[in-house]
Amino acid sequence: GAEGEAPQPPGPAKPGSGRGQERTPSPAGSCVSAPPEPEFEEGPCGWGGCTPKALQLFNNPEGYLAAYSLLAVAQGVVVNGLVNISISTIEKRYELNSSLTGLISASYDISFCMLSLFVSFFGERGHKPRWLAFSAFMLGLGSLIFCLPHFGSGKYQYGDKLEDTCQTSETTSANVTCNASTKSSEQNYLYVFMLGQLLLGVGGTPLFTLGTAFIDDSVPKHKSSIYIGIGYAMSLLGPAIGYVVGGQLLNIYIDIHIPERQDTTHTKVDHDDPRWLGAWWIGFLVCFFSVWLLIIPFSMFPKHLPGTAKVQAEKISETHDNGSEALVQTKNIGKSLKDFPVALLILLRNPVFMSLIMASSSEALVATGFATFLPKFIENQFGKSSSFSATLGGLVLVPAAAIGQVISGFLVSKYKMDLKSIIKFMISTCSVALLLNTVFLFVECKNEPFAGVSETYNGTGTLQNLTAPCNAKCGCLRSMYYPVCGRDGVQYFSPCFAGCASYFVDNNLTKMYYNCSCIGKPKRESDSEDLQIDALPGKCSTQCRFLPFFLTTFFLAVIFTFMAVTPTTVAILRCVPDKQRSFALGVQLVFLRLLGTIPGPILFGVSIDNSCTLWDVDECETKGACWIYDNKRMAYLLLGMSAACKIITIIFVVLAVYFYKPPASNKVLTEQDAEMVSAVN
Repeated sequence: GAEGEAPQPPGPAKPGSGRGQERTPSPAGSCVSAPPEPEFEEGPCGWGGCTPKALQLFNNPEGYLAAYSLLAVAQGVVVNGLVNISISTIEKRYELNSSLTGLISASYDISFCMLSLFVSFFGERGHKPRWLAFSAFMLGLGSLIFCLPHFGSGKYQYGDKLEDTCQTSETTSANVTCNASTKSSEQNYLYVFMLGQLLLGVGGTPLFTLGTAFIDDSVPKHKSSIYIGIGYAMSLLGPAIGYVVGGQLLNIYIDIHIPERQDTTHTKVDHDDPRWLGAWWIGFLVCFFSVWLLIIPFSMFPKHLPGTAKVQAEKISETHDNGSEALVQTKNIGKSLKDFPVALLILLRNPVFMSLIMASSSEALVATGFATFLPKFIENQFGKSSSFSATLGGLVLVPAAAIGQVISGFLVSKYKMDLKSIIKFMISTCSVALLLNTVFLFVECKNEPFAGVSETYNGTGTLQNLTAPCNAKCGCLRSMYYPVCGRDGVQYFSPCFAGCASYFVDNNLTKMYYNCSCIGKPKRESDSEDLQIDALPGKCSTQCRFLPFFLTTFFLAVIFTFMAVTPTTVAILRCVPDKQRSFALGVQLVFLRLLGTIPGPILFGVSIDNSCTLWDVDECETKGACWIYDNKRMAYLLLGMSAACKIITIIFVVLAVYFYKPPASNKVLTEQDAEMVSAVN
């Protein structure tokens, strides 16, 4: 119902209607009125009476944006970069299973959700830059706590190497026993990792609530979108830097110096050895010092940047007209803890705000799902290595997401879109992204032949059974997945399951396997120059040629998906009362966590597991990770998940347009809202 109403034309803000004006103080008598503090406490940059002239060069929105971007990058490096890339190493070093490391990852979201509402509520009227100084302190402290287990757990003992070839002796297979009942004392470090993640969650809470609202406070309305877009785009650099730097640090031995002790095979542990663990802790230690340096710039910013009062006076309110703006102003809601229920109820009763929240939560679900499983899709669909697939996934997701957020922020700013235009712009970007996501229909690649899964062992054995007469006496482990490609063009689970009894290492330090009893003759004599070599490490090369087309199309899909992120934030800041903007972002982030980023990887994981054709089974007959997937089924499941989320997003954005009513010239406290306040009080 607001089709016949138009937004107010630009002009001087009217008393009671302009954003940033709670009352109409007299020019000279504002300090004598009931509220003792001025509306906007602008001031110089510095610490107390120490305000060097050089620091005033940074006392502006650009200076704040630079500090905000550095903190956002640092948060992304630690939380979404170093933690994620270190999880597998932490699992091995401290003997934790995936459910326990999942608890470590969830600890960040738990503390974030618990504190987001309260931090954004109390920080709205507080000193926002000092809250970000607190954020930097907690992020640094969390990084320090997270790396402490390395210094308390002693030197890493890597033990003897397990052979990957066929060992026919009785003693070899007898050495591997089920030890599920044993519990290592190293597992107690789980609680230290959880504490570190909880502190990181405390530090991340003010950043994307109070930090973003402070940008909107300090710049004209038509410029805030480009500033927020740049800040959000910079936050995406963090995970990319974390993955690159963290990956390089994992090439350094965990204790820096590789011990001289050699195992029974007289080979020293190296990067390709499954016992190798990298120095995961170095990145956290560096971030501890680096992030604490950011406390300095945030502690010197004033409560409001110079010019904030003028900027706020010139803003025209676009708050959804349900009486909430007048209600917040009349009752001065947000000054004390007892106002919290009323403030929350006001937001939850705003249909435009709730529609935007549900839309952004649906987008967050699909975005985090793809961020988690896109490398797995590339690895299995196109036959690439896990490391190469992760690199390709990062090269697609991070730049495309950053470009999308900057472009949308620029367009909203350049064309000075009002709230309804912004929401309509979101409908168009989501619709294009939905169409581009159909790329999954056209890139399905058939699975390559796999012995014991889709192929028999030269006519022996059965499907869905890796063991056949040719490898029955080898004592092979299904928990050691080390694929090799036979000269017959068939892929094998490991050299052991291929029946390979011997190997040699060429000049490039690559293992060549021979005397493989399960591998048949080559399809063509020219397929193998040296017929002595039966298998090479790695997956067989795929005949699928859709990878460039997929990466290009999906890159565009990610751009259009993230073109809705900055406009969503700007729309939320505009559709709620001025004094509830930080709180609104806090509520949004809680919903994003609960409905998007937490269930996203879980739902995508469950869907992808439905396409599994071969599971990892350890010595205790416990089912673990999936080794082989049905490519066609995986592609269709991902398309179904992404399309469903996109359609839900579009529906809620359309509802936001339908419900939105531009504010009338004179706001009054409606009886309905007055009754709501009295009922809660």
